[in-house]
Amino acid sequence: MSVPVPAPIRAARALALLVPAGALAGAYIGQYGFHLYPCEMCWWQRYPHFLALALAALAFLRAPVRPLVAVAALAILTSGLIGGYHAGVEMGWWEGVTTCATTATQGGNPLDAIMAAPVIRCDVVQFAFLGISMAGWNFLVSTASALAILFLIGFGKKA
Repeated sequence: MSVPVPAPIRAARALALLVPAGALAGAYIGQYGFHLYPCEMCWWQRYPHFLALALAALAFLRAPVRPLVAVAALAILTSGLIGGYHAGVEMGWWEGVTTCATTATQGGNPLDAIMAAPVIRCDVVQFAFLGISMAGWNFLVSTASALAILFLIGFGKKA
């Protein structure tokens, strides 16, 4: 017998699943569809979304729902804050990491693949929409969504 989940918790759980799924889908569409390869900090933003996605999916399968959704929200918030830091690096507000990332995806000799891979700088905006970089959008959407999820789980009864 399953325990009924209050509407605010259901909404928070759905949001905790949809936000990282959408963020990761957008990142991979950009990467594989438009050749917008991720830099090191772009990867840092993806890792918390992977965790949030797994936790939110688990919240659909088992109880208690609230702690799983809460930790998923914190993971989404973490990705958003990393996105904010990355956007600041892109805007030149502060210095970022000194390493650059490469994407060695070609077959054959691994050394040739590494040497032929593009070097992606963390301080260069590859794509912007409405004047905001992808890192900036991640900051805005992930941070707002995480706060909304945390707000919603505060209203539901224990589930």
